[in-house]
This record gives sequence, C-alpha cells and structure tokens, in this order.
Amino acid sequence: MWKRRRRRGRQPDTSVPVELCDLCAAVFPKDRAVRGYVRDSSAVHPEHDGDDGLRLVTACGDDHFDTIAEGYRHRPFVSEELWAAKVSRALTTGPTGLTMQQLAWQTGLLEPQIRRGIAWHNQRMRQGQDLDP
Repeated sequence: MWKRRRRRGRQPDTSVPVELCDLCAAVFPKDRAVRGYVRDSSAVHPEHDGDDGLRLVTACGDDHFDTIAEGYRHRPFVSEELWAAKVSRALTTGPTGLTMQQLAWQTGLLEPQIRRGIAWHNQRMRQGQDLDP
C-alpha cells in the first residue's frame, strides 16, 4: 500500500549550488562568490599544514570581501596562537599520549614553540575563567 506524504512547506531548490556570505549571511549562487585568504593566526587547516595561518573567506561581492579582509588586517597575528592551534590539532586528531618529540614531528614545531603555544593557550583559558588578572 502506498502512503502519501504531506509537504510541509516548500522545499528549497538544491539544483543550484549556493554559498553564504561571511559578512551578511546572504545566500547566493556559488559562481558569484568572491573568495580569498586572509592572515589569521587562529586558523589551522584540518589536513593541509601549508594553509595554517590562513583563513578562507567567502563574500557575496568585492565590497563585503574588502570589509572582512580589512577586519583581519587590524587583528594582530600572534605566533603563539597559531602554535597552540597546531598542537591542539595534533592532540585531537592523532594518537593519544604523544611525547614531545612526537608532538614536534606531528606539528612541525620546535619544542620551545610547542611550550610557548601551550602556555599561550593555558593563559587564555585562565583568563576565560577569571583566574588571572
């Protein structure tokens, strides 16, 4: 026996790939997207280490892309933030219980960079919990 399904409102048209503007959240056709990379020390790529420190931005037009890029130009690039993100990626995606040497190999960082990244992260965590002045 066949059952009839009731439609609950109109279904979105999924035949045209769409994008979302990072500034205004407008939805627009993928072929109209303005994309580019901006420097951002909080950005690490899940798979490609070469893209670490770069954030892919998508905008609905040149004006919105320029506005987003201008905001990132005024944001300081903090190496320790990037190192902390690399360490975090290694610890959450790889095997547990890494030694310092293994962590260095996984992240491509030197031991002093790893330690500074961890210290930077811990300082931010303490500040978030109001444990540090």
